[in-house]
Amino acid sequence: MMSTIKFPFYIRLTFMVISMIGITYILYMGKSVLIPILMAFMIAVLILPIVDFLNSKLRLPNGLSATIAIILFLTVIIGILAFLSYEISDIGKDFAVIRKNINIFIIDIQHYIRSNFNISLWDQRKYIEDVTQDSFKKGKETIGTTLLSFANAILDLTLIPIYTFLILLYRTHFMVFLAKLFKKEYHTKLQEILRQIKGSIQSYISGLIFEMIAVSILTSIGLFFIGVKYFILLGIITGILNLIPYLGILIAGVLTVLSSLTGTPEVSLIVGVIVVNVFVQLIDNNILVPLIINTKVKINAFVSIIGIIIGGQIGGIAGMFLAIPVLAIIKIVFDKIDTAEPWGYLMGDNLPKAFKWRTNKSLQ
Repeated sequence: MMSTIKFPFYIRLTFMVISMIGITYILYMGKSVLIPILMAFMIAVLILPIVDFLNSKLRLPNGLSATIAIILFLTVIIGILAFLSYEISDIGKDFAVIRKNINIFIIDIQHYIRSNFNISLWDQRKYIEDVTQDSFKKGKETIGTTLLSFANAILDLTLIPIYTFLILLYRTHFMVFLAKLFKKEYHTKLQEILRQIKGSIQSYISGLIFEMIAVSILTSIGLFFIGVKYFILLGIITGILNLIPYLGILIAGVLTVLSSLTGTPEVSLIVGVIVVNVFVQLIDNNILVPLIINTKVKINAFVSIIGIIIGGQIGGIAGMFLAIPVLAIIKIVFDKIDTAEPWGYLMGDNLPKAFKWRTNKSLQ
């Protein structure tokens, strides 16, 4: 008869820390393989209701149901990309106007700096030339890396649909495998963990899609009222880039400012674009995220920020995007394991109103 060995707290804590370091190292070393699989897993969980509907209601085979669901998903993505490409081509026609307005805007800024900070135009131009030359030298050094990263991204985009199909096709096989890993008395808890993971990921991704749509609409309305020409396109781009934590909205803001120069180089329009982006972000961070995202994933802000930073260090933008759902899965597992439950509580956002230490008065 097997007996359970209970280790002291410091040994269990050491094992936990070593395990976390080991998992992080494995993720970093295998990121080129694991990140596409994780992305495919997220997509598979998202479209799983469609597959189940085609299986149960229309009585289609599992493979055919998965194929149809993936084709529908890819059709939506390709449709969005086609619309964006068509609209971006219109902006390309105004490139000469944008370049002219950028030059006018830069000249106005230079005159403002000369008038208020007593820095001559020659000194400003010399500084810009020096910075440009340094950037050009560094850019030449990173061209090979950029091309390699682009090639890897194309490869990932090809593999993700394949991985998604295989995950959907063999999902029952994987569940049987998990069931074989644990004794029968733990199957109920395992089923609960899998159910919560599926529900959490589906809710989180659907919440992100709703947030993306809301940010796109709000930004488009704001840009329309201040007179930006391509307000719909820029609103959609802002909503999509907003999915990338921290960096996305900055990139969207720069693109919006540049695109706004198709109409006029006036500083007032650029200020209006910045005000619209800041206002939408205030609504997003204080209303949409707490109501849509935080209610779906019970992860506190401190752990979320750390997870996003670590995810960015491991896998770049994709790692930042995957950080929150991965943390949600880890928290669900921790909550269901007695020895790891304190770590799950640490990751949660349910703050107690007050806390009092429970001490044994007989020891005093």
